[in-house]
Amino acid sequence: MTTIRWNQWNRSNRWTRIGLLLLGGALAALLLAGCGGEAEGSGGGQVKLKIADISTNITFRVAQEKGFFAKHGVDAELVTFATPAEGVNALFIKQVDVAFGADFPLLNAASKGDYAIFASSGTATDLSASDWKLFVRPDVKTGADLKGKNLSFLRGTFLPYLWDVYLGEQGLKLDDVKLIGQGGLDEAYVALRKGEIDAVWVFGAINHEKFSAIDGVHELSDMSRTPVRLGTGLIAASELLQREPEALTGFLRALDEASAYAQANPDEAADILYKTVKQPKEATLKDLPKNPWNIGFTDKAYAGLQGQKKYMVDNGIIEKDFNLDDKLKLDLVRKAFPDRVIELGQN
Repeated sequence: MTTIRWNQWNRSNRWTRIGLLLLGGALAALLLAGCGGEAEGSGGGQVKLKIADISTNITFRVAQEKGFFAKHGVDAELVTFATPAEGVNALFIKQVDVAFGADFPLLNAASKGDYAIFASSGTATDLSASDWKLFVRPDVKTGADLKGKNLSFLRGTFLPYLWDVYLGEQGLKLDDVKLIGQGGLDEAYVALRKGEIDAVWVFGAINHEKFSAIDGVHELSDMSRTPVRLGTGLIAASELLQREPEALTGFLRALDEASAYAQANPDEAADILYKTVKQPKEATLKDLPKNPWNIGFTDKAYAGLQGQKKYMVDNGIIEKDFNLDDKLKLDLVRKAFPDRVIELGQN
């Protein structure tokens, strides 16, 4: 009897142990499935991306608040900087994963490391250029009056190039003026009000109103009256583009959808900017029609980068020239929007 009871207990215990092992294996499989494909700190199968932003970027804010990033597999964290150029520079210290900016900071970054431009916003238009307005002090009546004056530029941006072109059209050279580098428009505002600078290029409706309210300051021109058009692109480390192609493709689709949504729902977009960064709704409603993003990469985007790169190389800003095509990784944007992307090597 004792032997029989022992064998029965042993068989029962063995099946219990097998059941526990199977249950443990199932739980482990579920945990692994939940973690697969995620970057550290992400949730719900999404890839975590830290994205350089500025407070007035309507497209990023709408993509975040309306769930377009999440829809396309991106757990986005927006990291705000004073200028897009500062955001691009943050790539160097891995403070962000993705940045956007004008041709100048993008090319500067591409020349210094293994970074690639992987899409354009499609905003190099006359209307977008008109948003950059030149504000000057009372004694400046014409462009020629800028001779000997202190002119503001935001460090790391395309503005020295814009000044060079604009002054040339006024019969002046950069040597005829003094360029004063500043970290953002808030700093430039204080300097203009104090008379430390005489002229500054300003973008955005809220800034236009702010600068024009300075006693005696007036608008002299805008960028649409020059040949300069502000190409804006997206940049990331080449390694990230190779490691997370699906997430970056989703990121591009999210931006395109967010821009279309904002244009179709301007009042809601304005509410989002007020809620997130306290930008007055009327300012957003003025800015929105001038900056619709149309993600892709066109001939105009390519020509803008080539022209800006030549200027930077010729003036020693880029110390070592490089092949632009080597710094363009367009496979992801071509996958997302095949009809909006040029073929390289045909330009």
